[in-house]
Amino acid sequence: MGKYILKRLGYMAIVTVILSFLMFVVYTMIPFDRARAEVETLKNAYKNNPEGFQQRYEELRKEMGLDENIIVRYFGWIGVAPINGKYQGLLQGDFGYSYIHDRPAQEVLVEPMKNTIFINLFATFLALGITIPMGIFCAVHRGSKRDTAIQAGTIIGYSIPIFITAILCVWFFAIVLGIFPVSGMKTPGSNYTGMKKFFDQMKYMALPLIVMTLSSLGGMTRYVRASMTEALSMDCIRTARAKGLREKVVIYSHAWRNALIPIVTLVIGWFLSIFSGSIMIENIFGLNGMGLIYINSLTGKDFEVVLLLQMFYVIVGLLGNLLIDIAYGFVDPRIRVNK
Repeated sequence: MGKYILKRLGYMAIVTVILSFLMFVVYTMIPFDRARAEVETLKNAYKNNPEGFQQRYEELRKEMGLDENIIVRYFGWIGVAPINGKYQGLLQGDFGYSYIHDRPAQEVLVEPMKNTIFINLFATFLALGITIPMGIFCAVHRGSKRDTAIQAGTIIGYSIPIFITAILCVWFFAIVLGIFPVSGMKTPGSNYTGMKKFFDQMKYMALPLIVMTLSSLGGMTRYVRASMTEALSMDCIRTARAKGLREKVVIYSHAWRNALIPIVTLVIGWFLSIFSGSIMIENIFGLNGMGLIYINSLTGKDFEVVLLLQMFYVIVGLLGNLLIDIAYGFVDPRIRVNK
């Protein structure tokens, strides 16, 4: 197992380098000159001194390394080549600078990442707590009226776009019932602490959580049902029933274990999506999360923040695939991950 993990980590390092180079090239090819954008803010100061304006522009290009070719700039961004005489890249802990927020890129992402992880974890646990029992119930009672009704409901839920679900929830919970606020993350002007702060935050998070949970129920329930249905049709399940084992033992000890392999992929995939942010939800409800920061950074041409986010997503995705493979070995002893 250890040798396998080290081998996979080596492959992941190679893939990370290749993808980082491709992403850097793509964002570098976008027709935008950061030095020009910065010096334009000083245009009035150099109104009567065009030579000084041009000189300042050239100085900024040199400071930012924009006068170098793309290969040197990439290695400078990584931190293995000097830019303007200094090593200041990812390997030195310099993750870039946010020109929109006027502070280091990693500082911009700390609070949004906390918010995104919080709301997605909450919604994921809620959804799994509903869909796993519901999917097992539908598989065990396959073809019954209740199964048919749930399947019809899941098809409808799966087909409705998330923004439609959000609009309906806002109309019902915020306008008709007036229970929850529409947007924001806390009561304006409040400085609550402790549990009062938590409950105030949950009041504002309630609508996004309801929307995210409802939107995930359809697909996840059908996934669990299909996996359990296939497991219940296996020969080993018929044998277990023929031995006279109780139905609960057959379902939860035998069938559920065999159904776990595809479900593990689903669950880990959902947990990995926690870090990418819920772009649509965060925009609709005005949440300060990773998705909203990503969109704002793209539109504001804050490419150092975007690159840092993209690198984070690449690493999370690669580690997630490794975790899925390792989890398969724990779930099903027949699967070996040591080669």
